[in-house]
Amino acid sequence: MGLFDVSCLCNPLYDIQAEVSEALLGSLGFAKGGTYLVDHGRQRELVSQVYEHIVNAEPGGSGANTAIGVSLLGGKASYTGRVGNDEHGRLYREGLSLKKVKANLGESEGDTGICIVLVTPDSQRTMVTYLGCGLELSPTDLVEDDLGRSRFVHATAYLWDSPGQRETVERAATIAKARGVRVALSLSESRCVGRHAEDLRRFVATHASVLIANLPEATALTGETEPRSAALALGRDVETVALTLGSEGSLLVAGDVVMEVPAHPVRVVDRTGAGDMYAAALLYGMAKGYDLGRTGRLASVAAGKVVANLGPRLADLDSEIKQARTQLAA
Repeated sequence: MGLFDVSCLCNPLYDIQAEVSEALLGSLGFAKGGTYLVDHGRQRELVSQVYEHIVNAEPGGSGANTAIGVSLLGGKASYTGRVGNDEHGRLYREGLSLKKVKANLGESEGDTGICIVLVTPDSQRTMVTYLGCGLELSPTDLVEDDLGRSRFVHATAYLWDSPGQRETVERAATIAKARGVRVALSLSESRCVGRHAEDLRRFVATHASVLIANLPEATALTGETEPRSAALALGRDVETVALTLGSEGSLLVAGDVVMEVPAHPVRVVDRTGAGDMYAAALLYGMAKGYDLGRTGRLASVAAGKVVANLGPRLADLDSEIKQARTQLAA
């Protein structure tokens, strides 16, 4: 038990970040701040249209960002998904290995998923995603021994968008519970929650110990629009809730206790990946058995550092994150 602090499941997406003007964004036909799914042809067309504006490209996707964040903080993580037998699939495996994350990746004939993140000068992100072979994730891609020797199995609500992915999450959660491993779920995106609210409520009530969400996602699941009410509603079926509120910080709920965690003050550059890093730090601290309030503080600092940085992840830990991590054990 405890070979991995966190084992993550999600869609492997090769991230491409491009800095674009509002005029260019409008000409591409996307509303600022939106999240879009596109087909293979539109994805290729879009890459050519923003090619000269690309500033960063690396393995990504929400669950991979979280797994890499756990590793960066000093924890051990594995990651399960499905890629294509293409160049991006190879780069994805190599990228996870370089970040010291064990890659449990199935492979299909076809293309690895791509996420094009269009960042405007006001730091808003517009995400255009082609899921590719990630949709073909199946229970055969699970490494049961890794799941069973984890402290947490973490999944994202994005995986409810295809029957095979949903079946895989259910199977992973069943394995985890049978082995005494806690299950964490990130709600991912409010429209995704709206599409699958009933199934997600059932999964949470049956399997989840930890639930991570922002306010729009929590509202989509519970109908509650006020932060404290939404956090308490989420907490009815789980041990711990983390409700992120952007510049207003976050709320942590454990039983009847509600803790307010302030946001870490930064100048926002790019919001991409902040929630993923928050989840990484939260699960890292909980996996180590540290105080929940201090763990929340680490999550706030780590997420703040991500939004002050271009791209979804951090290259290393600065002194403030190291200090917050050291204080976990105090």
